[in-house]
Amino acid sequence: MAKVDTDLVKMVLQRTELGEETVVKIMADIAAESKVKEVGEEKELPVKKQSVVILSDPHGKLAASGFDYTGWVVQIPEDDNPASALKRLYKGAYDYNVTPKGRRMPLKTVEEACEFGSAKIFKEHKIWVKTKEPILIVATNGRIPKE
Repeated sequence: MAKVDTDLVKMVLQRTELGEETVVKIMADIAAESKVKEVGEEKELPVKKQSVVILSDPHGKLAASGFDYTGWVVQIPEDDNPASALKRLYKGAYDYNVTPKGRRMPLKTVEEACEFGSAKIFKEHKIWVKTKEPILIVATNGRIPKE
């Protein structure tokens, strides 16, 4: 919607044969509506977030070598415990499953929740899914080899 200067609106209204009282009433209504709109547009401050990787462990052995692991990157508020990410994802999936779309095609796995879950519902639980498709995770010992 285009924003128009109130002085311009007043000038156009005065050119028409509405009368001075009508122009004053219209300008007062415009001023009141613009104040209401400004109050309604106050946004929440953005939440500082931390990234968490939710790891898929299909074999039950993280330390075992030779397995490919996949996971999803999610964000939660910075001050929250990273272990709460999975609980938030579950709660969002539960809420999605009670919606009409969720009743037709319920989310049954973490993979389905990350790929098909509603960002709007997850936002209510303060979790933001950053990767809809699983990503491969590479294990490391944390050291850089000298050679």
